[in-house]
Amino acid sequence: MHKRLWLWILLLTSTLLSGCGYNTLQSNDEQIKASWSEVINQYQRRADLVPNLVNTVKGYASHERQVLTQVAEARARVGSLQVTPEVLNDPQAFARFQSAQGQLSGALSRLLAVAENYPQLKADAGFRDLQAQLEGTENRITVARNRYIKAVQDYNVTVRSFPTNLTAMVFGFAVKPNFTVENEKAISTAPAVDFGTAAPATPAAPAAPATPGK
Repeated sequence: MHKRLWLWILLLTSTLLSGCGYNTLQSNDEQIKASWSEVINQYQRRADLVPNLVNTVKGYASHERQVLTQVAEARARVGSLQVTPEVLNDPQAFARFQSAQGQLSGALSRLLAVAENYPQLKADAGFRDLQAQLEGTENRITVARNRYIKAVQDYNVTVRSFPTNLTAMVFGFAVKPNFTVENEKAISTAPAVDFGTAAPATPAAPAAPATPGK
């Protein structure tokens, strides 16, 4: 009899939790975690391309130190972040993550713009392979980020809606931060990787030697 009573209590509790949105909150939360993992994987793929890209450019344009340094520093900032699941519940940590990735996007754009001035670099097979990999990675980042944005939107709507908002309060499901509009515009623009049309920069003419006696 005692065992049967507990079974009825468990059944009733399960029904109540299901009806008040607990299962939906759990499902949405797991979807966010899965989507976030894919975002991180694609950003890491991009970061892994940076050293080879920098070294290839350096082989043809070693004097472009400022741009090369900016890329290296931006990648270092990305690598220094502790991207744990707790980031998903910390708006400030999430903002730092966005900022670091946005800085790396900007630095890569400047690096690729510099490459336009070096025809031999643009013709290098290794550089073109890196170009293709970077372009594909940027596309995958966009897809992964959009999936994460949608997952967070669905979750946040559930957390804010009645009566699931009551369940969320009881079990500690809080609204999660998402990519901001301003940052989304900055980091969703993939670096330009078309090297087939721009004309190389014309080097400045050397100064004429001074005439003795004048």
